[in-house]
Amino acid sequence: MKHTYKISGMTCTGCKTNVESALNNLKEITKVTADVKKEEVIIEMISHVLLEKLQETLLKAGLHYTITMKTNDEKTSCCTTKTAEKTSCCDSEKEEKLSCCSSDSSSAIVKDGNGIFYCPMHCEGDKTYTSQVGCPVCGMDLVEQLQAVQTVQYTCPMHPEVIKDEMGSCPICGMDLVPMEPSESEEDKTYQKLLSKMKIATLFTGPIFIIAMGELIPGNPFAKIFSQQTWNWIQLVLSLPVVFYACWMFFERAWKSIVTMNLNMFTLIGIGTGVAWLFSIVAMFFPDVFPDQFKTEAGTVYVYFEATTVILTLVLLGQLLEARAHSQTSGAIKELLKLAPTEATLVTPEGDKTISIHSIKKGDLLRVKPGGKIPVDGKITEGYSNVDESMITGEPIPVDKNVGDAVSSGTINGTKSFVMSAEKVGSETLLSQIIQMVNNASRSKAPIQKLADKISKYFVPIVIVVAIITFFAWYIFGGEYGLEFGFVNAIAVLIIACPCALGLATPMSVMVGVGKGALNGVLIKNAEALENLNKVDVLITDKTGTITEGKPSVEKVVNIKNENDAGLLKLIASLNKYSEHPLAEAIVKKAEELNVSLSDSDNFEAVMGKGVTGTIDGKDVAVGNNKLMKQINATLPTALNEKVIEEQKQGKTVSYISVNGTVEGYVTITDAIKATSKEAIATLQKNGVEVIMLTGDNARTAKSVADELNLASFQAECLPEDKLKVIEKLQEEGKVVAMAGDGINDAPALAQSDVGIAMGTGTDVAIESSEVTLVKGDLMGIVKAKNLGTKVMRNIKQNLFFAFIYNVLGIPVAAGLLYPVFGLLLSPMIAAAAMSFSSFSVIVNSLRLRGVELD
Repeated sequence: MKHTYKISGMTCTGCKTNVESALNNLKEITKVTADVKKEEVIIEMISHVLLEKLQETLLKAGLHYTITMKTNDEKTSCCTTKTAEKTSCCDSEKEEKLSCCSSDSSSAIVKDGNGIFYCPMHCEGDKTYTSQVGCPVCGMDLVEQLQAVQTVQYTCPMHPEVIKDEMGSCPICGMDLVPMEPSESEEDKTYQKLLSKMKIATLFTGPIFIIAMGELIPGNPFAKIFSQQTWNWIQLVLSLPVVFYACWMFFERAWKSIVTMNLNMFTLIGIGTGVAWLFSIVAMFFPDVFPDQFKTEAGTVYVYFEATTVILTLVLLGQLLEARAHSQTSGAIKELLKLAPTEATLVTPEGDKTISIHSIKKGDLLRVKPGGKIPVDGKITEGYSNVDESMITGEPIPVDKNVGDAVSSGTINGTKSFVMSAEKVGSETLLSQIIQMVNNASRSKAPIQKLADKISKYFVPIVIVVAIITFFAWYIFGGEYGLEFGFVNAIAVLIIACPCALGLATPMSVMVGVGKGALNGVLIKNAEALENLNKVDVLITDKTGTITEGKPSVEKVVNIKNENDAGLLKLIASLNKYSEHPLAEAIVKKAEELNVSLSDSDNFEAVMGKGVTGTIDGKDVAVGNNKLMKQINATLPTALNEKVIEEQKQGKTVSYISVNGTVEGYVTITDAIKATSKEAIATLQKNGVEVIMLTGDNARTAKSVADELNLASFQAECLPEDKLKVIEKLQEEGKVVAMAGDGINDAPALAQSDVGIAMGTGTDVAIESSEVTLVKGDLMGIVKAKNLGTKVMRNIKQNLFFAFIYNVLGIPVAAGLLYPVFGLLLSPMIAAAAMSFSSFSVIVNSLRLRGVELD
């Protein structure tokens, strides 16, 4: 058996070789082929290997890559192939705890995260880690991925040692099992850990600061209690918990950054505070080695325990705020996770039965009660109701649902009960895919961040050089107290220049923006799409399914005598019954409504952008446009063609029907324009976006639609390659092009465009080829997406301003350049406060995106 998995974190040939070597060591595996560019690995197995075992094997080999199922590849997914279904961890009761569709579910609780972490600064791209210790490059606390499918286990309220994967009764006392309480996510644990350290740091820093400031209090009451030497010793003792417990992690990160030469903010903090603290220790034990400039009137050397502890405490405060911010920026995903139900009602011959969400299999009949959450994706088979889909589409009005209509996991049923058939379960559901897409986008890096990365790369070494120059400049030109001033100002330069806010500027905005989009039905695949959305000045749009409803209906099937012809309907419906094209589905549906029996077809061929051909009951049948008729050399009667032209002028789609080389009739299909299309196009045009419609339909139908929507530019009878050429030409002219489409034929154009926008109601191929997916599938979603891109980019630029302004203004002041003119110097403690406030400004500004309006 052969399975294809997605693997993230590989960056080079060495990564590829390491992955293949590690997985080949498993006895169940015969061959491993990794592809760095496609981010996938193809594994041939003798017997099925659990996803968790594959991940564990990589980790044991020291490879911190993340391996997951390829949810869009049903031919290779272990949850969808016939071979894997027999051993699938989704369908096997024995292996349910290790479900490959729900990642790591062994923790006996509902978990937000999956135990895999990434750097919020993306220092090593998509590389992931197994612990939250800190990024080996920038030293920042790592952030836990949120898994797309929640897991839940059950326990007995009387016997908590009893843990089951399904509902049932306790084997000891017989009581009904209840869901276990959710645990804290790793981010919450990090926040609580930092909070406790912050309390300790504050508890000991406060007294040190008060003691140090005693000289500023009239009468200096502290001097009457103890000598200055004694107070210095007290400050030393009080500083120990701050330096060696609450803030020791900063020194560890600083040391690691120096050893690896990945200089970062912690390098500056570690050097600055470390030097100040060690200086104070030497001053306590060896005061005679210092010149008189460093000594007080009492003969003691000035110590900087208060500067060290206050700076470290303020940095710790910044880390605490960031930990809370990361939790809030992923709030959109957590809100989506809350939508996922944990139980479902299975309809069986013996009656209804409550089961775990993870026990649902494709084809199961599920009863959804009034007010209940829809457990998985599927279609209604019995009953009707209205469904609140606002959590998926962002639209507040409930949608009426009847037999045959699709329903999505996490949406809420209205006032009626209905029975549905499960079609997509686990990680295949729309909700799970939305969560996964938001996860991936939150981790991606916007091109504008390259500027910040380039600056950060050279910034720290430059700051260290500036600090050294500051010290020697004051030492040489500072007069009597030049040595002391040089020391203090050098530390101030190191502290205020910490580039923490610079690193946060882009990722924070992207994380919040992507989450905001998801809650409004706009799914962003990566941060680059957000940046490009802001620049888009041309929108190329398909017609069917994008501008129109995409729900075409057959108006009539007529022969050359202009008579409704059931015989022609039978031929074209039989030919189209295996096609997924919306027009083909409309033809088949019409035949079903009229109870027309269908025949088998042979030699079926879909001619891209033209139509379909095949053999029905020994007859060569073709259905399509004029180009197809010319390709097969079909004879087209003039009278029939004139009737077709009249239909097309009314905005209808008409396909010719050829039988044995002669056009014998035509089928007229209508597809209503979406109610929101005209408003959306007008809004985009008002905002300076040129809208061009490219359609495979005929020129007369295209012109009718374009006139109704006030579109100045359109092109009809476009093949997929024609759309591609139009986009390439516009890009050569310097235009930033977005393409909106929903079909397989749109996939090449979606991939070529600067921003591909797929309708969520479209095909999987179109969605896979795009950077943005609109869940509801109408053009107003493009307006939201464009507004989102604009506001996120504006927010990022504001963040970069906040990050730079403190450094640009602070470094010269800290170095003492204003001292000769204004007598201004910057205390290291004030520098630390300014540095922390810079990060605080970026965080608060990013979180403002949660409240913006996208309409």
